[in-house]
Parts: sequence; structure tokens; C-alpha cells
Amino acid sequence: MGTVAVMGAGSWGTAFSVLCHATGEQVALWARDAGLAERMATSRRNDAYLPEAVLPDGLRVSADPAEVLEGADLVVLAVPSVGLAAQLGVWGDLIPHGATLASLTKGLDAEGGRFASRVVIDALDCDPDRVVAVSGPNLAGEIAQGRPSATVAACPDLGRAQRVQAAVMSPVFRVYTNPDRVGVEVGGVVKNVLAIVAGAAHGLGHGDNTAAFLITRGLAEMTRLGSALGADRLTFQGLAGVGDLVATCMSRSSRNRTVGERLGRGEPLAEIVASMDMVAEGVRAAPLLADIAQEHDVDMPMVRAVVAVTRDGADVGTVSSELLARPPRSERWGMPSEGSGR
Repeated sequence: MGTVAVMGAGSWGTAFSVLCHATGEQVALWARDAGLAERMATSRRNDAYLPEAVLPDGLRVSADPAEVLEGADLVVLAVPSVGLAAQLGVWGDLIPHGATLASLTKGLDAEGGRFASRVVIDALDCDPDRVVAVSGPNLAGEIAQGRPSATVAACPDLGRAQRVQAAVMSPVFRVYTNPDRVGVEVGGVVKNVLAIVAGAAHGLGHGDNTAAFLITRGLAEMTRLGSALGADRLTFQGLAGVGDLVATCMSRSSRNRTVGERLGRGEPLAEIVASMDMVAEGVRAAPLLADIAQEHDVDMPMVRAVVAVTRDGADVGTVSSELLARPPRSERWGMPSEGSGR
């Protein structure tokens, strides 16, 4: 075992730090808010983001990035996409040379529409093979309660992926490796947008057939985009694809699904966002994804629907009817043919 620095004390960063400590790692957790760090250090609870998790005594919490990063051979980046580049600009130089970098971020950079691994690579000017993308059906509250779950650690360098695997693998948390970092990151971003669609359908009063239909066709959109970006289609049949998609679309703990459900019930987006303590990445990601899809000539009607509602102010019911009225197509329309590689 080694030394792990978890940078970000949100719900998932907190849960991940507890998982790492349970495997025998020496773990330090960084919280940007000094007051939160002090409360966590004394009460052993994260009252702001994950109160159900108990922090073990050996897990250090600090608001000092230098203290947390010192000696770490694995640095876990658990910062929302909107602040990732800025935070790396503040303390990125403190990251030990050669440390494996694990990104838990499931979002796109607001300025350049970059996936998290690219933000990290650009900000640190580091070897791309140092960056591992971690994604899967990982609802932090359930993980904090010890309920069985699993995730994927994706990196072209198998050794780096295995380092992350060893850090968090336990009898109740399985970790699989995958060389397809692109596919894993595409899944982690697209599923947040699709969860808004699934939530909106529920808010409109639709049933389980509708949910299954939207999840399945959403998976097709995800696979089309991933294939265009060079991902392996098999990745989307796994935990970071359909697994995370199902969890995020169906769970009432999902922030993005909650946003969609409230939109479907007629609440204004500004009021929804103002009432939430944590980020719903799908709202920010939707227009960026739509631009990427257009650039690569990929059809993503559900992503465009989210843009129409959340950015352009379109009526949810009207957009839903327009989606259902689209021309008939083959179920495999837009998919790369067999034998064409990725």
C-alpha cells in the first residue's frame, strides 16, 4: 500500500477517501473550505456533503494542499469540472513527480469543452498515461453505507489503472480496469445529461416503459459519440456506460435526475439550481456536448433537447412531443458497422 491524497471533500471524494483507508492506504483528504475541514477533523463527519459517512481516525483532513499532497504516490482529483483547471493552477505544482493521477470528475471544462483527463494533462503538462479516469454507478451515499458497488479505472497504462484498483478494491467495492479512457470519460459525461431527460419524463408523469426506452436510446447516443471520438463500443456495455447510465437515470439520489424531474413538473431551472447544494453536471455539460456532437457529425437528439430546455427556455412538454415525433429509423442508425474497428 502507499500514500493517497484525495483532493476534494464533496460526497464522492469523501466516500473514495474512506474506501482507500479501508484497504490500508495512508490517506489525506483536502477540503477547500477550511471550516469544513476543521469540522470533519473533529466530528469525523462531512456534515455538508456526506453526513452518513464516518471518517476513520487514521484518515487526515486538511485545508492545506501542501500538507495533503506531501509524499502521495496516488493523487485523486475529486473536484467538479467547473473548478478543476483553476484548482490545478493553485496547487498542481505541489503534486509529487510521477504520482498516478486519478480523476473522479464527470464533466466538461466550461471554456474548452475538454474532458477531465485532458484538463489535467494540459494543466500539469504531464505524461498522458499518468491519468486514470474512474467512473461507474457510484452513488456516494450508498457506498458510504457499505452497499455493494463497482467502478472502472481506465488508463492506457495498465499499471496505473491497477494502482487505483488496488487502492479501493474491497469485498463490497469491485474495481475493474479498462484501457479505454476515452470511452469511460464519454460515458461519465453523457449519462448526466441523459439523466435530466429521464427525470423530466418522470416529472411529466410517464412510466417505466418510457424510462427504459429513454435509457436504451440514450445509450445509443452515448455509443455514437464515443465511437466518433475513438472509444471502444464495448466500454458502453460496461459499468462506465450502461451501468452508470441506469443508476443515474433511475436513482432518486441522482442530482441530474432530480433536476429533470423538477423541470418536468414545471419548476424554473434557476430556482432548481439555486436550491441545490451540489453541482448537477448535466446542465453545464449539455451545450458543450451538443457542440462536440455537431463537430463530429453525431446525432444526439436527447442532448439537444436538454439544451433546448435548460439553455433556451423551451417548454419540457413541447420538447418531449417533438422527440417522439422524429422520423422512423433503424435501431442501428448512425452506429459504426461491424468490422470497422472502434
